[in-house]
Parts: sequence; C-alpha cells; structure tokens
Amino acid sequence: MPFALYMLALAVFVMGTSEFMLAGLLPAIAADLDVSVGTACLLTTAFAIGMVIGAPVMAAFARRWPPRLTLIVCLLVCAGSHVMGAMTPVFSLLLITRVLSAFAHAGFLAVALSTATTLVPANQKGRALSILLSGTTMATVAGVPAGALLGTVLGWRTTFWAIAILCIPAAIGVARGISPKSGQSATSASSPRLRAELSQLATPRLILAMALGALINGGTFAAFTFLAPVVTETAGLAEGWVSVVLVMFGIGSFLGVTIAGRLSDQQPGLVLAVGGPLLLTGWIMVTFAAPDPVALILLVLVQGFLSFGVGSTLITRVLYAASGAPTMGGSYATAALNIGAAAGPVLGAVGLATGLGLLAPVWVASALTAIALVIMLLTGRALTQNPAEVRR
Repeated sequence: MPFALYMLALAVFVMGTSEFMLAGLLPAIAADLDVSVGTACLLTTAFAIGMVIGAPVMAAFARRWPPRLTLIVCLLVCAGSHVMGAMTPVFSLLLITRVLSAFAHAGFLAVALSTATTLVPANQKGRALSILLSGTTMATVAGVPAGALLGTVLGWRTTFWAIAILCIPAAIGVARGISPKSGQSATSASSPRLRAELSQLATPRLILAMALGALINGGTFAAFTFLAPVVTETAGLAEGWVSVVLVMFGIGSFLGVTIAGRLSDQQPGLVLAVGGPLLLTGWIMVTFAAPDPVALILLVLVQGFLSFGVGSTLITRVLYAASGAPTMGGSYATAALNIGAAAGPVLGAVGLATGLGLLAPVWVASALTAIALVIMLLTGRALTQNPAEVRR
C-alpha cells in the first residue's frame, strides 16, 4: 500500500481523537464554563451534525482544489479551532469551534476517502479504506484514553492544545506523503459536473449502501456511547474499568477493519453474510451476559471486531456505488458514517428514557442491526455487485 495512505491515516487518528475525546471531558468542561453536563453534551451533538453537513458541503466547495491543498487546509482549520477552544471562557464560542472542527474533519475525511481510491488499483478500495479507518480505531485505543488522562491531570484545555499541536506534524506528513498530482484526475476539468455527481444520490445501489452503513454504524454508536454505565452498574466493575473496556472495543475495531479490508473488495458478500448475523447475535448476547464482567469484556472485544468489520465493508460498498462521483463519493461515505454516529446515541438515549434499563441502547443496536439484515436479505446481490458487474 502507498506510503501516502499511512500519512492520511495518521491525520485521521488525530482528528478521530478530537471527535471522541469529549466523552471523558464533559464534566470538567461543564464545571469550568458554568453550564450543566446536559448543556455540555451539545458539544458532541454539534460535532456530529457538523460532520454530516460538512462532508458534502466541504467536498463540493473544494472539489476543484488539488486534494493535497484541501487536506492541509482542513488540518490547519482543525488546529486553529482547537486553539480557540482551548482559550475561550465562553461556552457558545466553544460550541462554534466544535462545529468548525467538525467541518474540517468531515472535509478532510471526504477528500481523503476520494483521494485514497486514486492511490490504489480500482479493485482495492476496501484495503485503502481499512487503512484510513484504522486511524479512527487507533484513536479509540490510544488517543481517547490518553486525552482523557491528560485532561484529568492537567485540565481539559490541555487536551485541546495537544490536538492543535498534533495537527501540525499530521499536516507536514500529508504535505510530504501526498504528491501534488495525487487524486488530480478526480479534480480535473474532465471530471463530471457537480450536478451529475449529486445525481448519483438517486441511484438505488448508492442509497442502499448508505442506508445500511448508517444503520450498522448507528447500532454501534448507540451501544458504544452508553457502555460506561453498563460496565460500572450492570457488571459492577470499578470506574477505572471503563477505560479498559473502551480500549478492548478499540482493539476489536482495529482488527475488524484490518481483516475486513482484505476481504471487502473481492468477497464483500461473505463478510456481510457471515458477519451480519454474528453481529446481531453478539448484541443480543451482551444484553444477557452483561452482569458477568469477564463475558462483557470479551463480548465488547468481539463486537468491536464485528461492528467495524461489517460497517467498513458497507462503507466500501458506498465508494464502489459512487464510482460515478469521483470528487463527491468520499463525502457520501462520510455522511453515511456520521448519520449513524449522530442518530445512534440519540436513539440509545430515547431507549434509556423509556425506562427499559441501562441495556436499552444495546437493544437499540440489536434492532438497527436486525433492520439492516432484513434489508440485505431482501436486496440480494444488488449491494455486493461492482459497477462492471452491474453493466454486464
């Protein structure tokens, strides 16, 4: 795989840490800025919404720019927004910086996904995607726990400063690793018009792939977001075990995208046919085995593996289905990921509010996964066919 892909993964790691780091910082931010924890949670919601909107907006705005320039600009905007966030004493301004950071993250990921597909042969999009998403999974393994520890020891603002500083070597890595001509074919004058690329959103295969990706990712984040109370109250573990469980989930997700990436190009049907039912079975098992700490930790590892393996395969199908949108396809994949990331926690919270107990978000994950499996069953091979096969 090209060295440039690993430079992109490094930048995705930095931005992924920024996306998830607030989970351990919200109480401190709320106390420092004199707002409730519920109000502080708006920072997470604003980021998720910014990611969903920012991906297509940024991709469309910068579609004629050289990809390397767009990637570097997004990293610099991310760094600047974190500097402002680290310095502001006003919650509303911090909220604005999170939206700016989300737009930068979404724009970067959208362009990185599109660029990655030009760095590898046409039949290796899944491998390229797995390398990019490994940056996100490593953020959950190392970046988020480190950020939480840094925030606990030195204050939440220090974590913001750390992200801003890390954006600089990431930008240098992109500048050195991505050649000025990388992805240039996608931004050339001969590429389709924006209207033609947007019209791809009306194609059934792209709609199907995006919907399924959002459903699986929604289930993942519905359960992942509310793991902490399951660990401490249902399983009866000490609070320090929350970080251990999250790291186990991150390790599983890293293995999932890595292994699925080697299969999702040539055998996507196998990954989905085997991994999908196992994923549903795993969520159901979590609801029954959660009181047993050992079983819970092992299942979290397995579910991280399955959810990201199946999810990354579906996002790869988005990229294949959007092959007629060379500059916007990455934004469609990013939007599918983040619609799930935004909707999943909301649905999980609704489940909690209904009084179904701390495991309600896991039942939500089970329901979303079951819906995805039914749709896959009804659509048959339509999802796993590549464009060349469809034309034949």
